[in-house]
Amino acid sequence: MPKTPIATNQAPAAIGTYSQAIRHGNTVYLSGQIPLQPQTMELVSGDMRTHIEQVFANLQAVAAAAGGSLRDAVKLNVYLVDLAHFALVNEVMAKHCVPPYPARAAIGVAALPRGAQVEIDAVLMLDA
Repeated sequence: MPKTPIATNQAPAAIGTYSQAIRHGNTVYLSGQIPLQPQTMELVSGDMRTHIEQVFANLQAVAAAAGGSLRDAVKLNVYLVDLAHFALVNEVMAKHCVPPYPARAAIGVAALPRGAQVEIDAVLMLDA
């Protein structure tokens, strides 16, 4: 079964040697998203909630390009420079995912690309 790259201009372009997502069968692996605006490739301005919302918007755009949505997510990995923002991630995540919520890991990191404070990747399972 071949792996299929997923790409959309509705999410930030890959800034390295990776794909926005790869579909293999009914599984879609979404690369980590940071709060970049797709049009400018610059970090969104605003507070941490705005940054987290942009990350979920980017993930949703890639999920849609794969034929799904974040409602199809079975696993999320959250990377935060400051774990004090974890409750805020929960609030925003609840708007984009539905019960049963996906499995998740939250990891505190020293730094993220481009000075971002949050990055999230996802795995989706699609029906077909």
